[in-house]
Amino acid sequence: MTAVTEPTRAAPPPGTSPDAPLLRTENLQVHFPLTEGILIERRVGEVRAVDGVSLEVRRGETLGLVGESGCGKSTFARSVIRLVDPTGGRIIFDGEDITDLRGDGLRRMRRRIQMIFQDPYASLNPRMTIGSMLTEPLRVHSLARGEQAARRARELLEIVGLPRNAINRYPHEFSGGQRQRAGIARALAVQPEFIAADEAVSALDVSIQAQIVNLLAELQSEFNLTYLFIAHDLSVVRHISDRIAVMYLGEVVELSPSRELYDRPLHPYTSALVSAVPIPDPKVERERKRMILRGDVPSPANPPSGCRFHTRCWLRRELGDPERCVAEAPPLRELLPGHHVSCHFAEEIMGGERRDQLITAAAARSHAVDVSEDEAVAPTDLRPHEDAGGFYGDDPPGSHDERHA
Repeated sequence: MTAVTEPTRAAPPPGTSPDAPLLRTENLQVHFPLTEGILIERRVGEVRAVDGVSLEVRRGETLGLVGESGCGKSTFARSVIRLVDPTGGRIIFDGEDITDLRGDGLRRMRRRIQMIFQDPYASLNPRMTIGSMLTEPLRVHSLARGEQAARRARELLEIVGLPRNAINRYPHEFSGGQRQRAGIARALAVQPEFIAADEAVSALDVSIQAQIVNLLAELQSEFNLTYLFIAHDLSVVRHISDRIAVMYLGEVVELSPSRELYDRPLHPYTSALVSAVPIPDPKVERERKRMILRGDVPSPANPPSGCRFHTRCWLRRELGDPERCVAEAPPLRELLPGHHVSCHFAEEIMGGERRDQLITAAAARSHAVDVSEDEAVAPTDLRPHEDAGGFYGDDPPGSHDERHA
C-alpha cells in the first residue's frame, strides 16, 4: 500500500489531557419540527431523532453504533461532523467546542473530520470523474493543485485498491464496491483524523462487505484513524469495533466493549438483537433460542413515557413490573467496568442461570400468538433478510459484485 505524507496534527488545547477522547458529545439533541399549513405554517410537534446522547470516541479506536432503522444513528453521525445542526447539547472535538462553529473555522475543521456515506452512487457526482472528485477537496483546502493534485488522486486510488488509470472514469463505470472504495478515497484525500462511516457496507454483497471492512481496518492502522462505524449487521460491527453503542429511538441504551456486548448483553433490546445474529454452525443455529420482538418501533414524534423500550420489552413482561418502566426513564449507568446500560432490571439478566431462565421464557413467549395481550401485534422478525447485507429485511439489496465492473 502506497504511503502518504502524514498531516500536521493540531496541538491539543492547553490543559487537555493526552488521554482525552478525540470526540465527545454531551446531551446531544437533534429535533426536526413538524409543521402543517401551506401559506401559513404552524408548528405542531417535533421529531426527536437524537434525544440526549452523550458518547466519547477515543483516539485510534472504532466505536460501533447499531440499532434499528430510524433510531437516529445517521442523524447523530451527521450532527457530530456538522452536516446537521444540533438542537441542543455540545460537540467537543479534540478539546474544542464545535457545536456552533461557522465559516472559516468550520471549513478548517472539515479537514480533520470526514464521512463515508451509505450509498456511494448517490454521494458521488455523476457528472464528475473520480479524479475531479478527489482533487476538488485538495484545491478547497489549498493542499495541492495541478499535476501535484493529480498525482495525489492516483495515489489515493491505489491506496483503496483501485487502478491508477481509473482517475478518468465516471461513477457509473464502477461496481458498487468500487464506488464505495472511491468514496473512501475521497474521505482520505484531506488526511482526516476522524471518519464517520454511515452504513458504509450495508448496500454491498457479503463478500464485498468483508473486503471493505478489511480495507477500513488496514487504513485505520496505517494512518492512525478514529472511526464512528454505523451498521445494522452486528456481525460486521463486532469484527471492526472496539466498543459498541446500541441506540433505540434516539437514545443510547447500552455501551460496552465489543466482546462483552456479545458475551453478556444487559439490555433486553440488545439481547434480542444478539439472538438474531446467525451462527455459522447448523446444529447450534437450530438449537439456540431466538427472541422475536413484537410490535413496531414507536414514532420519534411521540415517544413512550418512561423507558422508551417498554412497549416491546420482553424482560418487563417476564418480571411483571410494568408500572416502573412506564413512569420512570432509566438512566444510563455503569454496571460493569466500561459496560453501561439503561434498564431498571439489568441486574436481573447479569447472572448466568437467572438470565437463561428469562431468555428461555421470553423466547417461548415471543413465538406464541396471544391476541389477548394489548401489545399483541404482528411479530417483527429480526432475522437477516436473505438478500440483504444488513440486519433487517428493509435494507437495500446487495449491489453487483466487483467482477461485474
